[in-house]
Amino acid sequence: MMETEVQTSNWKTSIQKLLGERFPEMDIESLLQHGEKVLEQKPWLSDEEWVHQLILEALAYLDENEPNWTYVASALYLEILYKQASINRGYDSNQKYGAFIDLVTHLTNIGIYHPGLLDTYSKQEISELAKEIDPEKDAMFTYIGLRTLADRYIAKDYQGEVFELPQERFMIICMTLMKNEPKQKRVSLVKEAYWALSNLYMTVATPTLSNAGKSYGQLSSCFIDTVDDSLQGIFDSNTDIANLSKNGGGIGVYLGKIRSRGSAIKGFNGASSGVLPWMKQLNNTAVSVDQLGQRKGAICVYLDIWHKDISSFLDAKLNNGDERYRTHDLFTGICLPDLFMEQVQARENWYLFDPHEVRRVMGYSLEDYYDEEKGSGSFRQKYWECVAHPDLTKEEVPAIDIMKRVLKSQLETGGPFMFYRDEVNRHNPNSHLGMVYSSNLCTEITQNQSPTIVTEQQTVDGAIVINKQPGDFVVCNLSSIHLGRAVTEEVLERLIPIQVRMLDNVIDLNTIPVLQAQITNQKYRAIGLGTFGWHHLLALKKIKWESDEAVEYADKLYEKIAFLTIKSSMELASEKGACAAFAGSDWENGRYFDQKGYSAKQDTQVDWAKLKEQVQEVGVRNSYLMAVAPNSSTSLIAGSTASIDPIFQKFYSEEKKDYKIPVTAPDLDAETTWYYKSAYFVDQHWSIQQNAARQKHIDQSVSFNMYVPNTVQAKELLALHMDAWKSGLKTTYYLRSTSSDLIDCESCSS
Repeated sequence: MMETEVQTSNWKTSIQKLLGERFPEMDIESLLQHGEKVLEQKPWLSDEEWVHQLILEALAYLDENEPNWTYVASALYLEILYKQASINRGYDSNQKYGAFIDLVTHLTNIGIYHPGLLDTYSKQEISELAKEIDPEKDAMFTYIGLRTLADRYIAKDYQGEVFELPQERFMIICMTLMKNEPKQKRVSLVKEAYWALSNLYMTVATPTLSNAGKSYGQLSSCFIDTVDDSLQGIFDSNTDIANLSKNGGGIGVYLGKIRSRGSAIKGFNGASSGVLPWMKQLNNTAVSVDQLGQRKGAICVYLDIWHKDISSFLDAKLNNGDERYRTHDLFTGICLPDLFMEQVQARENWYLFDPHEVRRVMGYSLEDYYDEEKGSGSFRQKYWECVAHPDLTKEEVPAIDIMKRVLKSQLETGGPFMFYRDEVNRHNPNSHLGMVYSSNLCTEITQNQSPTIVTEQQTVDGAIVINKQPGDFVVCNLSSIHLGRAVTEEVLERLIPIQVRMLDNVIDLNTIPVLQAQITNQKYRAIGLGTFGWHHLLALKKIKWESDEAVEYADKLYEKIAFLTIKSSMELASEKGACAAFAGSDWENGRYFDQKGYSAKQDTQVDWAKLKEQVQEVGVRNSYLMAVAPNSSTSLIAGSTASIDPIFQKFYSEEKKDYKIPVTAPDLDAETTWYYKSAYFVDQHWSIQQNAARQKHIDQSVSFNMYVPNTVQAKELLALHMDAWKSGLKTTYYLRSTSSDLIDCESCSS
């Protein structure tokens, strides 16, 4: 018998035993008979090629009625990973995992891991942590979850060979995030973090999942820049955005301060070319500065609805028209004051201005104001002043006509995203330090922003010295709770404190290649604790999506999550100190709790009055705390539904770069199937009600998609947006229609 045949025979015996023990209730015999036929037809197949054939057959059996074949395929693929790792690392192939210390030492020596791991942890500590690694937890992965993790996140050498295995990736992340903790409790904190990650109770954001422990890349998910209205500011911002993009960040860019087309430059009227040329420049940056060759950069640009360039901005992603004014690789978002939505509703006119001319004539910037109350406030006062001023040029247009262009673009491209600026700023707990102009790439981040200004350039001793006044360059660090697992297993009280600590530690570990972002990160210490698996949880709880029960449950659950998150940040502040932004904030003066009605709550599930007192006395470690990201990739890894979205279908194929993987809704069975309804058949007004209940408890925002058929009428779509605005949503993300081909932000996946 040839050596290859002996190996295959041994492999086959091992596979038979594995599948027979793990899946006694399934028709494994048919799968193995298929394997025998494959070998008869293709006796030259290697062990791995033969197992891949078994995987394809197992996936062919996968459907709504037999969803557990995904775990058979996953078990088979794990055998491939175990074998590859054992060969590359030189340990007995009968072992699933090799010596952890050998892995850390080798990948450090060849430059894959950062030397900080070996510098921080002793061999004794690493050996102790190695005992915590539980290979049996690999059985929790679905096939698509395991493939996503293995293809994109586990550490490989420079030739792409497998070294790290899934549980080792989790342990390396935990060791990295806890390495600056006090030595006497560091190892215990690593173990607690590993408990949270390895049980899939939570996920970390894509940059952290991919880069933690490695010698390259950064750990934060989202960035937002505010571009100054100057040539220097525009080009400096482009450089900063390029540096962040190459390191894996998703980026939002507020362009509302840039003068419009035809505006004056140094007194010469008509000289400005407006925002579109700078958008073209950012579009080129997104395409040319990719993320280690894996994918192009991801940038979303935002503009105010009163800006004179809004029409060309709304047309920028359309597939027809002048290509000189098209930016197909950028995402777009619009900043909407309440007043505009009121004018749309009343079918009144709207006025467009040049922000540079407003500054010159009126002596203030219109974008620096918002309505402090519903229906009244400083923005509308300043806006009507601008309308009435005889020396200020303006363009008059029916508000509904602008909204029609928004709806047209959304149906064709999925965007622009909607940013309700008044609602955001009314609920900004740190308004004492600034203003929120826009959101990030995925619309869940809402934090103070301001442009960075070059104040002086000079030569000193033959060197060029550039002095800048740093603005608030937003940074956010994301992680998400697996609701379908953490809530049903009742671990939120244990989970959220370690999760908040992990997120807070990202802030100090990160090296951001843009200095003003580094300063902002330390100043606000912003984190974004979010969730995924909402539809999964509703199905397990047997709650119908379109029901008052679902809305009430969202209200109750997210209140509890908010309480535990704020409490965890308060406890960290007691241990490590409050963030610099705490003094003067709504956290300190108690307004945050009063505004949300927490202070007056009686007979609630948690003691808000006590927590308010503790926060006012001790502070919070993080000035921004909660944000719900899209979580598309990491929810797949954890085997659940994305974010707070309904499922697309109970059974579908997930398309990857060069293959398709069949996927079913999680925990699909005869009972849960009645609670899984496709997003395109869900009444979106129920989704808005759910999100309004959820948004009350989240200090930042939610990546909230709306799903419509491509036959939707304009008045129906307008009604959804009016409902979202009136319900107090801060942002909406994609409009997903059945004809749209849309891409999620990878950086915000957590």
